[in-house]
Amino acid sequence: MTNDSGNVLLAFLAGAAIGAGIGLLYAPNEGSETRKKIKRRVEDTSHDISERVLHAKDELTKSASEQKDKLDRKLDEAILTMNHKADKIIDTLERKLEDLKRKNAQLQT
Repeated sequence: MTNDSGNVLLAFLAGAAIGAGIGLLYAPNEGSETRKKIKRRVEDTSHDISERVLHAKDELTKSASEQKDKLDRKLDEAILTMNHKADKIIDTLERKLEDLKRKNAQLQT
């Protein structure tokens, strides 16, 4: 969860707690009705928190998947580049070896 999402969630929870407390102080309802309202509000808040956590999890999973794909592409590009460079080095070494063989053959004659 990003820092902003954590701050928003914390502010939301603090606001819900303060609102519930003020509601209790000024409640014109009897205790059983107030308890039902509190229970309903807690359930709603729990549901909202669950949705937010699920959304954050989905976003994190999506972001991790995108970063993995990006890393895989970069790794493939690096391997391909290294293969091309290795092929060039091998070609150069093979040409130099052939040149050395020719020079050695000329010196032996």
